[in-house]
Amino acid sequence: MEYLNSTFLVILYFLLIILVIVLIVLATKLLATLKKFDKVVDDISEKVNKLNNLFSIVDIAADTLSIMSDRVVSIISNGIGKIFRKKKKREDEENE
Repeated sequence: MEYLNSTFLVILYFLLIILVIVLIVLATKLLATLKKFDKVVDDISEKVNKLNNLFSIVDIAADTLSIMSDRVVSIISNGIGKIFRKKKKREDEENE
């Protein structure tokens, strides 16, 4: 019985040593993978920062076009409004 207990302890310690070795190998592979991932993230971040300038230019152009179209619509609607006001004034003058 004592022989069986000591055999189980040796097997258990042997398996624990194997488990620790496997965990160490996995940890080193994980660190290598994280370094590669960090390089990819830095590369993507750099490319996004380069595109931010392009997007800001597009945003400024869109805002400018929006302001210009608002002004054109305002001018057209004011012109149409003036025409109808003149007709209304003429009709009011004729009725009096």
